[in-house]
Amino acid sequence: MNDSNRPGNTDPSFDSSKEPEFQPNQPEVLSARAQGAPELNAKKSVVVDPSSAPGWERATLEKLAFAALNEQKATRRWKTFVRLSWLLFFVALVWMALHRGSPVTDASVPHTAVIEIKGEIAAGADASAEFVNAALRTAFEDPGSKAIVLLINSPGGSPVQAGMMNDEILRLKAKHKKPVYAVVEESCASAAYYIAVSADQIFVDKASIVGSIGVLMDGFGFTGLMDKLGVERRLLTAGENKGFLDPFSPQSEKQRAFAQTMLDQIHQQFIAVVKAGRGDRLKETPEMFSGLFWSGQQAVELGLADHLGNLDYVAREVIKVDEIIDYTRRDNVAERLAKKFGAAMGEGAVKAFKAIPALR
Repeated sequence: MNDSNRPGNTDPSFDSSKEPEFQPNQPEVLSARAQGAPELNAKKSVVVDPSSAPGWERATLEKLAFAALNEQKATRRWKTFVRLSWLLFFVALVWMALHRGSPVTDASVPHTAVIEIKGEIAAGADASAEFVNAALRTAFEDPGSKAIVLLINSPGGSPVQAGMMNDEILRLKAKHKKPVYAVVEESCASAAYYIAVSADQIFVDKASIVGSIGVLMDGFGFTGLMDKLGVERRLLTAGENKGFLDPFSPQSEKQRAFAQTMLDQIHQQFIAVVKAGRGDRLKETPEMFSGLFWSGQQAVELGLADHLGNLDYVAREVIKVDEIIDYTRRDNVAERLAKKFGAAMGEGAVKAFKAIPALR
């Protein structure tokens, strides 16, 4: 029924009977409200193209420029850090190499001073006259050292380096009036024995290798191989004998005789040093100075050594001082790193092709 007097109804044509009933839970209505009108959804899904905005090219270029600038700054900082790190590393390396530490001892404590002579005896090696003599001077000058022990384990090496050590030991013995003992571990041959005879007594193990009193000069000759390969050696010298040690040139009998005379002279120097050091204790045989070597037990029987014994025995029973202090100068951390990083790289190849073979 149309009630024209219904409050709020100002339209006389309004028919309340045709008004739809209110259904709050009607699915169609909720779905329509939830989804919205298609026209509204279409408006909301519109994507704004940034290129349509004014000045977008400039903004993009600025962003790229700032990104490239930041990357360059980071690269420069990293390069600076790496360079400073290497600089500090090399400064530390040089500082540590120049500050080889000497043993810290209490001068009031009596002790046995030990200096190791190990490995090849050569200039620049640990068993060189430079390092061993410096350790000897420190040990002799220390008022707490009652005796010096040379702990030897070496197959030999340079007779020049050995002679320098022998002379320094004799000088320091006469100056400081301290006894010197040589203790042999595995080997004490050639130049190592040259050093050992400067000691007052030599102690060995029964299985040690002792002796090899001789001199050698070794090298290579490639002349036959070069002839087979058709290689011509072109060597220019001023002086007919200037290149007689060249491994690629033939050696004449005159040159061979000259080298042999020099070796014999150095051999006689070696023999004189051994006889002066060992004196009447030597039981000389025809083979003693032939370059042969003997076991420690045989060396004691021949007078090349005095007794069987090790470092602890000598310190405890001979010197009567159990406290042992090592005066050996060794490579520090920096020097070991330097060698690992190539300071000694190719050393074997260089030695094999040296112009003047080493004397041993």
